[in-house]
Amino acid sequence: MMTVDWRRTESMACTTEFIEFLCEALAPLGDVRSIKMMGEYVVYVNEKCVITACDNIAYVKKLPCIEELMKDAEVGTPYPGAKEAYILDLSDRQLVLRVVAELWDVLPFPKRKAKV
Repeated sequence: MMTVDWRRTESMACTTEFIEFLCEALAPLGDVRSIKMMGEYVVYVNEKCVITACDNIAYVKKLPCIEELMKDAEVGTPYPGAKEAYILDLSDRQLVLRVVAELWDVLPFPKRKAKV
């Protein structure tokens, strides 16, 4: 497994084309939306945050449920201080859909903000 260091190149924001491509690839799983956060994005599928996208790279949490599926995947950190994550190979759409579906089953829904 190869680790990708976030310092490998100068940081660049995700392109809208990359985010559109990523969201289209996930569309078979349901409602997909992205939220821009400080030049980068988080991608939600059916209201669960499943992907962090930075520098046109899609990262997913390293969880036991996808360990076997991602055994050959590169790993890296999406930003300084982040935990190491798997990097999705977007050229294998079937694998991407399987990984995200497995993650979706175990990831929590976001906590609702209390109304003041």
